[in-house]
Amino acid sequence: MTETEVKYAKEGAIATITLNRPEKYNTLRYEVIQGLDAALRDANRDKEIKVIILEGAGDSFCGGFDFSDGLEHYGNIKEEGYDPGMDVYGVANPYTSYINVFMGLWRGLKPVITKVHGYCVGGGSELALCGDIVIASEDARLGTPYSRVWGCHLTGMWVYRLGLAKAKYYALTGEWVSGKEAADIELINFAVPLEDLDARVQTEAEKLASIPLTQLTSMKLIVNQTYDNMGLQSTQTLGPILDGIMRNTPEGRDFVRLAASEGVKAAVIKRDGPFNDYSQAPVAEHPRKRSELG
Repeated sequence: MTETEVKYAKEGAIATITLNRPEKYNTLRYEVIQGLDAALRDANRDKEIKVIILEGAGDSFCGGFDFSDGLEHYGNIKEEGYDPGMDVYGVANPYTSYINVFMGLWRGLKPVITKVHGYCVGGGSELALCGDIVIASEDARLGTPYSRVWGCHLTGMWVYRLGLAKAKYYALTGEWVSGKEAADIELINFAVPLEDLDARVQTEAEKLASIPLTQLTSMKLIVNQTYDNMGLQSTQTLGPILDGIMRNTPEGRDFVRLAASEGVKAAVIKRDGPFNDYSQAPVAEHPRKRSELG
């Protein structure tokens, strides 16, 4: 594994995995997902590691899947020759689906703490919520703008972490929440001021690292098994299939055409402008930048 897109470091019993495309909000491409997979394998195979921290470099955790450059790197969204059957094959096949990599946070039996700051949206929020303990800065922004066009829930974690009323509301509207709001509605575990985020995550990691690995493994496994019995795997089969369908509805294709002809920014303005959130929110409502901390 190279450390271009994903960095891996270990200190004592704690491994830290860092998404490393800060200039692109750590958005997800094939190389990032493969790097994350390799790092998770290293951490879970290392007998010295008990706890994993997942974070993002720069000013955001993860802005979701990379929609830059006119979406040209997404060959399977081209209208010419689109094969819905092969789309299903790709997302439902455990050997080709990125969901298995996301769920490496969940399936690996070493606890994962996700450290969230800045933007944590779309596929980035799906990834973050696969962690066992999610700690965010109070001003972070989490959301699923794909709820409005060109997507569907993928991992189901927005549903499983929330009660019915909240899960349904955010699924239908795609509205964002701050880190503080996310903690208040129990989407995540804790929210702290941005200045305190690193220290709080380190404290929690060291706390877990003081517990025998066998205890951590057993307790994580029993909680996971409960949610698996509630149908988590079937949700994760259906979600990516619906996501593929939503990318190829008339509205979904219009989104792609607009992004290709006028740029992704124009498509995002049309999608999020009526809601005044994400990039279309007033500047005062944007998350603070870690690079600007004194």
